[in-house]
This record gives sequence, structure tokens and C-alpha cells, in this order.
Amino acid sequence: MHSRQLKIVIWTCCLIGAGVGLAYLLRGSPADGSKLHRRIDSGRTVPVEVAPIQRGTIALKRTFSGELEALAEFVVAPKVSGRVERVLVNIADTVKRGQVTAELDNDEYVQAVAQARADLEVARANLSEAGSILENAEREFKRTEALLKRGIASDSEYDAARQNLQARRAQRKVAAAHVVKAESSLETANIRLGYTKVTAGWAGGGEERVVAERYVDEGQTVAANTPLLLIVELNPIVGVVFVTAADYAYLQPGQLVSLTTDAYPGETFTGRIDRIAPVFRKSTRQARIEMTIENRKQRLKPGMFIRATVVLDQRTDAVIIPEQALTRRGDRHGIFVVTADGRSVAWREVAVGIREDDRLQVVGGSLEGRVVTLGQQLLEDGAAITIPNAVNPL
Repeated sequence: MHSRQLKIVIWTCCLIGAGVGLAYLLRGSPADGSKLHRRIDSGRTVPVEVAPIQRGTIALKRTFSGELEALAEFVVAPKVSGRVERVLVNIADTVKRGQVTAELDNDEYVQAVAQARADLEVARANLSEAGSILENAEREFKRTEALLKRGIASDSEYDAARQNLQARRAQRKVAAAHVVKAESSLETANIRLGYTKVTAGWAGGGEERVVAERYVDEGQTVAANTPLLLIVELNPIVGVVFVTAADYAYLQPGQLVSLTTDAYPGETFTGRIDRIAPVFRKSTRQARIEMTIENRKQRLKPGMFIRATVVLDQRTDAVIIPEQALTRRGDRHGIFVVTADGRSVAWREVAVGIREDDRLQVVGGSLEGRVVTLGQQLLEDGAAITIPNAVNPL
């Protein structure tokens, strides 16, 4: 308890001393906060820290958080139902376009092909029989026609022969149609049999992709269009970020982007803006930005968190000062420039430009030399200064 009381006494003394020192320094500060630079006597020198005014290139950068997505996804699914006999690939395997990735039990489909082939043979036999009957009907019609001309056959016999010929011609057409139908059924059965070998037949993109997900195991019975595998294209890969309206106008397709990810600390990847959404999401008031990133070694994976840095604007031969040198007097921004002899300062009103980290672009006439970075709140135009760190101690 004694130790706690002692600490309280020490802190109280420190606060009282600090208050007395501050009161002595201010010496009756004016109530108007805009006159803060007059809080010292004009004859007193103010110790300050300074930094050189530089010229060079400065860039306006923004860093956005987002994630990686696959350039393209393809879901492998069978077009027919059946029991899964084999899955020929697994997660992280490379798959070529058109490669067989799984096989279904095909016994039922093999039987369907055999049945269709038999039906085709029957249809062809019926067509052959119909052709023979038609030939007999044609001969009978010609014979009756000749007898009619000789007066031996009657008109009724001739009409009957003609009607029989027409009927046989119709029967042959029907038989021929049955053959076409049977051939089509056989082709369909063969196609369905081929569907028991499930292939990865994606369109567009590269010739190789990678298995990202496997949804079934061997022995499972699946319906048509049931997903078996998810195959993705990883080179290039897509980075996705969302930006607000304030940054949206600075972005355009083709801009280069520097990306980092926690998976590879200290390593930077390069991409470019490929697509900019033409609308903003109502829920977040942000627009989707897609970037294309080369990924030949496939080290970057979908779902990884990324930070994307974009240069929105850039100035060359700009006047650059440390950001802490900027001073505000009322509604004006300015800086205190050290005179050539290093004994006083001059107030220069400036316009603020691009900020980059702790560097700031300013515009305001001819600016050179050194600028005050610490202590300027106690200065006014023409105030005397001293720069302690400019003198090396003995």
C-alpha cells in the first residue's frame, strides 16, 4: 500500500512541474488558436529539426485486399446414370483436355447396344422381305396389264393388281423407315455406352488443368449430371479486389499491379488489371476488379488472400518534403523554409499534391533548401531558429 501511495505522489509532482513549465512557456497565450505561432517572444530563438527539400518522382499508390480465383472451372459430370467403377484421377493431378477421368458400370449399356443391333437386323430382314413382295406385285401388275390389252383380263382384275402394287410399295417404305430408326437406335445406344467413360472435355483455355475437388468415390451410384470432379485452370490465375468510387476512376485495364500474399512472405508477384466491373454492388458500394497474374509454376492457388498495390497517379520532378513539415495556419497550408544562413525561417503557402508513405508533394513557387519538420508550431514568418542537430558535439 505504501508503494502505491509513493507512486501517486511522484506522478502528482511530475504533473505539477509540467504544468508550471508549460505556463512559463506560453506566458499568457492568446485565446485565438489561429495565432499559435506567436506564443513565444520574437527575440527568442526556437530549436527546430529540419530536412532537405527534394525533387524527384512521387507516386500515388493504393493497396487493396482481395483473393485469388481460378481463371476457369470445369465440373466433370456423367451424362448417364450408373455405378462408379473407377475414378482415374485425384486432387492435384494434371488432366489433359478430353482425358478419361472416370468409368461407370457399362453392363446395362452394352446390353442396350446388343439389343439395338438385333433390332437393326430384324428391320433389315423385313426390308428385304418387303422388297421381294414388291417385285412380285410389280410382275403381277405388268402381266395383268398385258392381259387387259389382249382382252383376256377384266378391268376389275387390273384395278386389283394396281392396288396391290401400291400397297406393296407402301410396305417397303415402312420397312425402310424401320431400318433407319433401328440404325439411329443403335447409334444412340453406342453413344450412351461411350458416356460410361467420363471425359474432361472443356472448351477454350489451355490443354491442361488441375483437379481441385473430388466429390465421389468408387462404388457410388450417381445420376446423370452428378458432379464427380472440379477441374481448374491455374495459369494464369485471377486476382479479385473490390474498390470504392473514390479509387474507381483511377483504374483502367492494362495497369500493372504488385501483389503479395502471406503464403510467400517477402515475395512480390506482378499482374495487370484485365477487367473492371461497370456496376457497383448495392450492398457495399464497391466495384469488382479482376487482375491476371502469370502462374507458370502454379504456386499461387485459388482462395489465397492477397494485397494488390496499384500506382494510381505519378509525378516526375516534383517538389517533395516530409509529411510532418506541412503546417496549417487557419484555412491555409504552408511550410517554414530555412533561410540560406540557417538562422531564421520564411513562411511559404503551398498546395498539397500526392502523398506517398511519409513523403508529400507540394506546389508553391520556387522551393529549395531545407524545411522545418519539428517545432514549426512555435514559429512565425521570419522567426529566429537554431538547429541543434546541425552542430556535431565535441
